[in-house]
Amino acid sequence: MTEFENIVIGKNSIPSLMITVILMIAIPVIFFVYWRRKHKQETKIGYLIAGAVGFLVSARVLELGVHYFCIVADNPVSRFINGNTVAYVLYGIIMAGVFEECGRHIVLKYIMKRNRTPENAVLYGIGHGGIEILAVVLPLMSTYLAIAILFSSGNAENALSTLKITEETAAAALPSVQAAATFHYATMAMNVIERLLAMLIHIGLTVIVFYGINSAKKGCLPLAILLHMLADTFPALYQRGVVQLWTVELWGALWTAVIVFIAVSLYGKMRGQRMDRFPV
Repeated sequence: MTEFENIVIGKNSIPSLMITVILMIAIPVIFFVYWRRKHKQETKIGYLIAGAVGFLVSARVLELGVHYFCIVADNPVSRFINGNTVAYVLYGIIMAGVFEECGRHIVLKYIMKRNRTPENAVLYGIGHGGIEILAVVLPLMSTYLAIAILFSSGNAENALSTLKITEETAAAALPSVQAAATFHYATMAMNVIERLLAMLIHIGLTVIVFYGINSAKKGCLPLAILLHMLADTFPALYQRGVVQLWTVELWGALWTAVIVFIAVSLYGKMRGQRMDRFPV
């Protein structure tokens, strides 16, 4: 496996990865602590847990189950999707939008029937976005850090043995090793910004879905699905090598602003309706 012998870990890879791992833990914690301290009376921890469980079930169990058949397994459907960029992008954004937003809708409407405050909607979004960081992004960054530390010793054979990379798994493992070796502070900044935007998107979309449930507005769920699809379009295109990473960040910032603007407006309406019902 000579391709691994030439791997050189950048001087900034390990420190930037360490900071990234710390920040990936800090982001959901800071969001939760800030919102909980500000709205302790109006929030219930159950909504945070529901948001986390809702994401895991909808995105990491049900959606991944469909992905296995449509993307991973070798069949006519997967060959068509993987071989066609348009089909791949449409499939990816539709699945993400439908599973995550319908998951939010089902949990908030049929399970979380009590304490339906707009503040709890935000807490649900924090749980949803926070567990995505802790269960998906943090393990990936931690793996990169472990790879960088092992390869920094200069003993590629020992690193490969520790990571259990064999001739059969070398091709699949090489991109991760290269990503760890070339990780730097700019990459760290991009990852942190992307996660902050994702947290705001998840919170905003939760508020939109929540408003639809509370106000019996059937158009809110389709709107949330559409907005989710639009926000995920450039990330899906990036996975296919169609656009550059900086365009993904700009696209994400644009749709984050749109989603947050809509969510803030609806959040204000819900708080206004509550004040009309229970004036101080």
